[in-house]
Amino acid sequence: MEDFILREIDRLGEMLLMIARRLGLLDSEAPDYSLADVKDEFEKAGSPIDLDTLLQRENPVWYLMEDCKLSGHGLETMIDILFHSDLDETRKHALLQDALAYLDGKGYYSFRLHSLSGG
Repeated sequence: MEDFILREIDRLGEMLLMIARRLGLLDSEAPDYSLADVKDEFEKAGSPIDLDTLLQRENPVWYLMEDCKLSGHGLETMIDILFHSDLDETRKHALLQDALAYLDGKGYYSFRLHSLSGG
């Protein structure tokens, strides 16, 4: 059972990387895309994460890490995807700060996310 759970966590992380690539996030420049583009890519990839529901949660970072069992790298990718979308700036920065606090609290320093926050 533990092996199955670990494979599912890895699969979800790989799916997020695939979505990031399709959105152009892994190229040399930071892309500009809409939240609708992100939702469309999640649907195409068959992601088990419903983006609308996720963004309506009080603490989406905790949900991703504790309920979905996303890896630290997966969380970085998810926040990076949302940060480069047309999501409201206040919401983007709140998600980024929550992710940084969660990861830093677990001893996982994310250069990628800290660079987005300017620190």
